Amino acid sequence: MNSHIVTSEHLLLTGEQMEEIWELGNAGAKKAAESLSTMLCRDISIHVPSILMVDLAHLQDHIDDSLAAMVVFQIKGQVSAGGFLVLHVPKTSILKLSGIMLGQPEGEREIDEMDMSMLHEIGNIMTSAYLDACATLLSIILLPSPPQMAIDMAHAVLATIIATHEMEDNADQVLFFKTEMTCSEKEIDAELFLLPSRALLTELLERFRRVKKSQNGS
Repeated sequence: MNSHIVTSEHLLLTGEQMEEIWELGNAGAKKAAESLSTMLCRDISIHVPSILMVDLAHLQDHIDDSLAAMVVFQIKGQVSAGGFLVLHVPKTSILKLSGIMLGQPEGEREIDEMDMSMLHEIGNIMTSAYLDACATLLSIILLPSPPQMAIDMAHAVLATIIATHEMEDNADQVLFFKTEMTCSEKEIDAELFLLPSRALLTELLERFRRVKKSQNGS
C-alpha cells in the first residue's frame, strides 16, 4: 500500500479503493487551488499528501481537537444521498487566513463575523472545486448544499452530523483528506472530511472504475 494511504483497523474500503479516492481528492485539490488563486490574485498551493479512514471513536488520535471552524456541506446531484463534506480549519489558521485575505492582525483574538464570512467563501470555493473536479472526471453532476458553520471541536461536530442525519449504514467511520495549503508563503492547516454513506462511496468508486477502464481501452 502506498505511503499516502493510512487506514484504521476495520476498513470500509480496500487499499485499492483508498488509492482511487486519493486520486479523486488530489484532482479536487488542484482545482480548489486554481479557484482560490484566481479569487485572491495570489499563488496558493494545495495538495493531499495522505488520506485517512478512521473510526469516529478514535478520531481524536489523528486530529487536533482544539477550537476550530467546521464548514459543513451536504453532497447533492446525480448521486445517492447520504454524504457530507466538512472543511475543518483550526483557529490559528483562521487568523492566518484573515491576515492574508482581510488584512486583519494575526495576534490572539476571538473569531468574528468577518472571519466567518471569509470561511464561508473559502468553504464554498474549496468544496465546489473538489466536487466539480470529481464530477468532471466521473461525468456526473455534483453540487454542494448551502454551507452551515460551527465553531467547536472537530469530534463534536462530526458526531452531531452523523447523529442528526441518521447515517445508519456508516455511522462509525470518517474519511478525511490531510490537506496542505500554502498561501503567501504561510502554511495553513486544514482538513477536508468526507462523511459518506456506504451507497455514496460505492457509487463513486464504481463510476471511477468505469472511467479508468474506458481510458485504458479495455
